[in-house]
Amino acid sequence: MSTSLAAGSRILAQRKVLVKRLVCIEDLGDIEVLFTDKTGTLTEGRIEFMRAVAVEPDAGGEVIELGMACTDGVIQNGRLAGGDALDTALWAAPLAPRDGAEGHTRLATLPFDHRRRMVSVLVDAPDTGGTIITKGAPEAVLACCEKVPDAATAALAAEFAAGHRVVAVATRPAPGRTSLTAADETGLRLAGFLVFLDPPKASAREAISRLATLGVAVKVITGDHPTVAARVCEQLGLPAGDTLSGTDIDLLTDAELTGKLATTTVFARIDPEQKARIVRAQRSHGVDVAFLGDGVNDALALHAADVGISVDAATDVAKDAADVVLLEKDLQVLADGVTQGRRVFANTMKYVLMGTSSNFGNMFSAAGASAFLPFLPMLPSQILLNNLLYDSSQLAIPTDTVDEEQLARPARWDIGLIRRFMLVFGPISSVFDFATFGIMLWVFHAGEALFHTAWFVESLATQTLVLFVIRTRRTPFFRSHPSVALLTAALAAVGIGALLPVTPLAATLGFQPLPGTFFVALLAMIVVYLALAETAKHWFFRTTPAVPAARDRRPDHRMRRRAARFATGTPRAATVDS
Repeated sequence: MSTSLAAGSRILAQRKVLVKRLVCIEDLGDIEVLFTDKTGTLTEGRIEFMRAVAVEPDAGGEVIELGMACTDGVIQNGRLAGGDALDTALWAAPLAPRDGAEGHTRLATLPFDHRRRMVSVLVDAPDTGGTIITKGAPEAVLACCEKVPDAATAALAAEFAAGHRVVAVATRPAPGRTSLTAADETGLRLAGFLVFLDPPKASAREAISRLATLGVAVKVITGDHPTVAARVCEQLGLPAGDTLSGTDIDLLTDAELTGKLATTTVFARIDPEQKARIVRAQRSHGVDVAFLGDGVNDALALHAADVGISVDAATDVAKDAADVVLLEKDLQVLADGVTQGRRVFANTMKYVLMGTSSNFGNMFSAAGASAFLPFLPMLPSQILLNNLLYDSSQLAIPTDTVDEEQLARPARWDIGLIRRFMLVFGPISSVFDFATFGIMLWVFHAGEALFHTAWFVESLATQTLVLFVIRTRRTPFFRSHPSVALLTAALAAVGIGALLPVTPLAATLGFQPLPGTFFVALLAMIVVYLALAETAKHWFFRTTPAVPAARDRRPDHRMRRRAARFATGTPRAATVDS
């Protein structure tokens, strides 16, 4: 299993996906719902300033100047440092009045926060003196304005409907003021709107479609306006659904929010605590949830998700909270990660199903043989050698191919399936072990050494070759081909086991040469065994669901999963300082 995860980690790194814990590879394959931000993931992330929409005629230049002056970044020598993406785009716009914006001397700043969704500055303007300038989400700014013209409201609705990002700018005189508080953001006069464009990413539509074929539902959590987010989703072909805003979510109980998740695709104007609440509510449905985010405000949701995903260009806080880091902020890269996670899980399950069933069968055979044999059915050293050869060949499983239908659905651990598989296939292998016992005792009249040798060779051959039946739900070799490395390793292990009795090591290992007629009987038993195993496999999987029902997990599953490597099996004894 460690080899499979390590090989998967190397392949994922080649596909621009870094995993911080190997177990996260399997977690990627479990994903059924992905919550992602919009900017840079569904859109190009190259925000461009388009135009200003002023309330007063011919006042567009003034709106731009006020918007440039209203920032919590640093303005120096006609440049802006430390501003957000919208501020940077505004200052980078052609013909931006940088000198005019720098002429507004800032006396105080009230930085942006996710509750107010605004930034305000107190400036000493060249013509008007002390002035408060407020800039932010239109609905938040308009709520602080005394009067909003109907024409401005209509213009704002038109920009939102077109999928544009809009920032409102408002002012009010504040002569003699030297400080600024949130209580001062009232009685404002709307100056106008700044309109930005962040076009949909060309590859996002194909990536969303690919994730849908993988059984992963994509949902959007954004701080943008609901209409803008819905418009972008529509352009990308994301299935239409309901939209919930942060205000709507605050009015819902946890149970009500959980009930609305099935029909909701877009969550807009969401603050960090609400992101985490949405993720936890989705996880309560018993599905595996991933969250993709790159900002400080995404840390809570990254911790709350089953798989926290960030990007290489993200903040240190986001990368530290994430389980998986994408070297490129692209859903195609994530889809590669999901596919590889399922491939690793499928190959791991091949070994688990084969190992549990063959070991159960071997122990059942050994217990049965001990009831009537006057000697051990196999020496302890021979059992260890058998396991060494068998497990060495299985190290090639990570290279094996995986059927497409196994990659098309979420992977999931199902202990019940493993137990049922073991109870069905273990006794089947024991039937052929007992057949070997009978042949050696009644046909070849074998002594202790010859008996040990025969069961060693038969056990190694059957439990190794049955992998080619178990590794696929299709007909092996005809409809599903194993990798060359796996085929070579398995045949080599069986060949070495068959040749050991005729090597100089035979006496040391307690073996003796087998009669040639035994190998004829062995070949017949292998053919019948594999045919019976193939028949049982088709019956078993016809009566077993491809994906188990949703899991009922403990509320602290996520924390226990992440803390497992730091935990001990028993509580630490209390100590008293002397």
